[in-house]
Amino acid sequence: MLLLLTPILSALPETARDVTSLHGRAESAVIDAVLWLKLGVEMVGAVIIALGILSAGWLLVKALSKGQTADFTAIRLALARYLALALEFQLGADILSTAISPSWEQLGKLGAIAIIRTALNYFLSLEMRSERHQTNPETPAVADRADS
Repeated sequence: MLLLLTPILSALPETARDVTSLHGRAESAVIDAVLWLKLGVEMVGAVIIALGILSAGWLLVKALSKGQTADFTAIRLALARYLALALEFQLGADILSTAISPSWEQLGKLGAIAIIRTALNYFLSLEMRSERHQTNPETPAVADRADS
C-alpha cells in the first residue's frame, strides 16, 4: 500500500508532506506524554499503598508493644483509607490508558480492570463506613491509643 502512495506523496508540495509528518510527530508526542502521565499516576498510587502499609505496620507494632491486641479495627481502617485512595489513582491511570488504547480488545481489558477496581473501592468504602459506625466513640480506637 505504501508503494502505491509513494508517487502520490512525492507529487505533493513539500509543505503538504511536512504537515502530514508534523501531525504524526504531534500525535506521537501526545501519546508519549499521556504514557508518562499514566506512569506517574500509577507511581503515586503505588507510593500511597507503600505509605499505607508502613503506617499500618507502625500502628500495629505500637499496639502490640503496649499489649493492645483486643481490637485492630482502627488499624484496618487506617490501611483501608490508603488503599481506597490508591485505587482512585490506579483507576485514573486506567482512564488515561483508554485515551490512547489502540484496539477494542485493549479497551475491553481496561474496562474490566476499571470495573473491578471500582467495585473493590466501593466495597472497601462500605466496610470502612460500617466499621466506623460500629466503633464506639467513647472508647479510643487502637490507632488513637497507640499514638499516646
